This record gives sequence, structure tokens and C-alpha cells, in this order.
Amino acid sequence: MITAPTPKELGYYFPAEFAPHVATWLSWPHKEASWPGKIHTIYPYYARFVKELARGELVRINVADEAMKVFAIGHLQNAGADLDKVEFFFHPTNDAWCRDHGPAFLINPGAEQRKVIVDWSYNAWGDKYPPYDLDDVIPTLVGNHFNIPVHHPGIVMEGGSVEFNGAGTLMTSTACLLNPNRNPHLNQQQIEEYLTNYYGVEQILWVDEGIIGDDTDGHIDDTVRFVNEDTVLTVIEENKSDENYALLQHNLKQLQQMRLLNGKQLNIVELPMPDEIIWEDQRLPASYANFYIANKSVIVPTYRCDKDEKALQIIQDCFPDREVLGIDSTEIIWGLGSFHCLSQQEPL
Repeated sequence: MITAPTPKELGYYFPAEFAPHVATWLSWPHKEASWPGKIHTIYPYYARFVKELARGELVRINVADEAMKVFAIGHLQNAGADLDKVEFFFHPTNDAWCRDHGPAFLINPGAEQRKVIVDWSYNAWGDKYPPYDLDDVIPTLVGNHFNIPVHHPGIVMEGGSVEFNGAGTLMTSTACLLNPNRNPHLNQQQIEEYLTNYYGVEQILWVDEGIIGDDTDGHIDDTVRFVNEDTVLTVIEENKSDENYALLQHNLKQLQQMRLLNGKQLNIVELPMPDEIIWEDQRLPASYANFYIANKSVIVPTYRCDKDEKALQIIQDCFPDREVLGIDSTEIIWGLGSFHCLSQQEPL
């Protein structure tokens, strides 16, 4: 039940990821079951991600204890990260996917209290990977640490399922948000009311599909991303015999029909999908759209694929004021997510 006053009523909104950050939040990876047999292989790439983030903003990392902090520092030192820009918080987690369990920061630049946090309920993508009790309380722990007010909508929502243009529009997918494993008691209109009130937006745009292999049931951060107020990058599959081809063409047609609050059509930039990656007979949800927009750079997952350079150039053309960097995500994607899934921005 929506209770007043909501963040929107108080003048708060969720900024676009391309707006300035004070920090990026991460939860240090430690769950062997998320990268079965391979977790040791991800740390050099993860540490390089932290190094690149720290060039332009603080990096705030949730760790379980002193031992995990020491372990993390070792990897970050090996990568040459600026440890003066890295802060650790003893907030134990079940897993590493901070986009989905981390704090959603909203801002009201004119308010005495500039920031609030929304702590959505979290159930590990429809109760797929219990336990998740530690992850579920992370936003409130962060709010308590910084003395930031925390709002609790009381419904399940994940950061990777929503995308923002910072000008009143939120993009999401029916495949995820209308899945009965999240909020079976709510219909689409009721979910839109929660999104509007707790993210401070005016408009909800829906695409239907996610990509094959995505265990989140179709998070938007693998398919459609805002690069400015009226432009989206959307992934397309060029191979007509690939399972993703029809799904992504369907999304593309939906995007072409959308109108923003000002009546404008979206500027749509097409981004290729990488070649499929199979590991232990499982198709992994590799997508170039799972990039993270940091203050100084855009960090893009690459996959040792001949489309990597083309994808990086397309993304670079969308971000003329930032350096676009590819970091190999071939090992990380075995966890079924990449750099955007692992991170959550804290706005200025």
C-alpha cells in the first residue's frame, strides 16, 4: 500500500545514470555458487572495473568483514587502483549484484535533505537464489550509516529492471515487472503507481522482452539504455536464426512507436549483440548494453568477440564527453550479469 508522503510528493526523483555521481556502490563478489568453479577467475577483471571507476569518483564497497576487505585490497593493489578513492563498509551480503540489492538514491536539489534512499523489497529475482536476507537490508544499512532517510515501498523491485532518462521517463519490461514471481498481487497499473511515486517519474514506457539466458526474467539493462534524455541504445541480433532475433525485433518495433513526455519520438541507436557464449551447455546473457556510465568513462563488457570493437565505437559515438572502455567480461558473465548488474550509482 502506498503511504504518503512519497518521495515524489516530497520533490525527489531518481537521476539518470549519466548525471554526476559522488560514488559508485559495489558489493564484493564472494558467492562461489554464482560463479561455480570459476569465481577466482573474475577478480582481475572486477578489480580493473574498480580501478577505472576510481579515476572519476569514489567507490564504496560492501564487504562482510576485515578478512574480505584485506582480500579485496590485495586484488585492487594488483590492478593499480587508487585506494584513496575506495571506501569499505562492513555490510555483509549474500551476493554481488549491487544494482539489484543496493540503495536507490533519489535527489531533490532544493531540499534541505538533498538525498533519500528507497529500499525496495528484494527476493533474488523471484526467489531463485535463497538466502537473500542480507542483500534485502543493504539500502537501509547505507541510509543508517549516512543518516539519509529511507523509504520502504513494500514491494519487490530491482535496479536492473528500470532505466531512466532523468527527465521524467522510466523504461522497463513486462517480462520482468509483470512476472508473477515478483508482485503477483499487483497489476500493471498498480506497479506503475509505485514506480511513479517512489522513483519520482511521470511516464512509464514498457518493452516486452528480455534476452535468452537472463535469469532475471528480462532486465532492461541488458536490452535498452538511455544515453541522454531522448536517445536510447537498444540491442539487436543480426543473425535471423538466433533465438534473440525475433524478441529484440519486437522490442525495436515497440521503441519506434513510443513518445516521450514532450511528444518526441525516441532517437534509437542500434547496438549489435555479441556472438553467443555457451558455458557448460548454458547460454549466458552476454550483452553490450550492460555497460556502466561513470563520471569519466563508460565501462563496457566485452566478450573476446569480433563485434567488440564495433560495439565500443557505437557506444563511444553516444558519449562524446566520456572515454568508452571495454573490459573483458567473458569470465564475469558466467555469473549471469556484468558491470551494470554489479554496480549502483550514488548521485551528487
